[in-house]
Amino acid sequence: MLPLAVEPTTLQIVWFCLIAVLWTGFLVLEGFDYGVAMLIPFLGKSEKERRVIVNTVGPLWDGNEVWLLTAGGATFAAFPGWYATLFSGLYLPLFLILFGLIIRGVSFEYRAKHPDARWRTAFDWMACVGSFIVSLVFGVAFANFIIGLPVALAEGSNHLHVYTGGFWALFSPFALLGGVVLVVLFLFHGANFLALKTKGIVHERAEAFGAKIGLLAIVGGAIYLIWANVAYGFGVLGWVLTALAAAGLIASWLAVRAGRDGWAFVATTATIFVVAVWIFIRMWPNLGFDNAASALPLDRVTAASTELTLTIMTGAAVVFVPIVLAYQAWSIWVFRKRISTKNIPDEVVTVA
Repeated sequence: MLPLAVEPTTLQIVWFCLIAVLWTGFLVLEGFDYGVAMLIPFLGKSEKERRVIVNTVGPLWDGNEVWLLTAGGATFAAFPGWYATLFSGLYLPLFLILFGLIIRGVSFEYRAKHPDARWRTAFDWMACVGSFIVSLVFGVAFANFIIGLPVALAEGSNHLHVYTGGFWALFSPFALLGGVVLVVLFLFHGANFLALKTKGIVHERAEAFGAKIGLLAIVGGAIYLIWANVAYGFGVLGWVLTALAAAGLIASWLAVRAGRDGWAFVATTATIFVVAVWIFIRMWPNLGFDNAASALPLDRVTAASTELTLTIMTGAAVVFVPIVLAYQAWSIWVFRKRISTKNIPDEVVTVA
């Protein structure tokens, strides 16, 4: 049996916080482009309108996905026990996420390769469905991290852990609600981003949709967060964060109603940030695992890499993280202006 360290080291704390930051960045940034993609078939009534919607996230979506890749890579390097248990035990959910990411990526890259309307409509629906699948599965996943995924030592091993629940055990009522709430929250976030980035009819439709989906986000979010605090909470801090998240959703809805697109988007961004903080505080002791059946807990200490590995990673992070953040900020700044159908040129079809 391996010796059990009780207290995490400074570098273990630092890397858990960095991974939390990466996941939070992913949820905030990919959240709005998942929401926008899910709205393409519904808010775009003509080809030009759909092109406006796609163009609002076109320069950003692939950069936003880097946050997911970096979060996965950081988890693999800093906490290999955490990574190995999740990726070995949750093949089907991960396959669904990869499937959704692939078809939405293909849709953005290929929709403009052929002028046929049916071709483009098919790829618009692929972007919508792929974004929905990824949002739903991640919502279910984070809800299960709040509950705690059951793990135990692998047979014949004194340090390798395996997930002991089944696929269908992931779909508890609380987890399903988490999936639905994340989809709704991303739709609200995406509608706010679309209203912020567009003019004309698309802007009007995005604001109208945001006013409707915002109410659903407030009600669903309240139920989910109250349930989370009552069943899996961590005291006064959890309720304070819940109140802040609720205030963010209400403020965003009021801003939408007042036509303040920028503040509406800032408020949903703050809400996602606060909810992510709540989740990772909950996950901190045991990384989202339930160790009741394990002789050796899988936690922030036993899942971590060596101090030498974490030290080398810290040096790399100090150099490259500011570069990535600067590039991301520059990209957003360059593509900051609103667009409308007037900015979309008529297509010229050439005959060979």
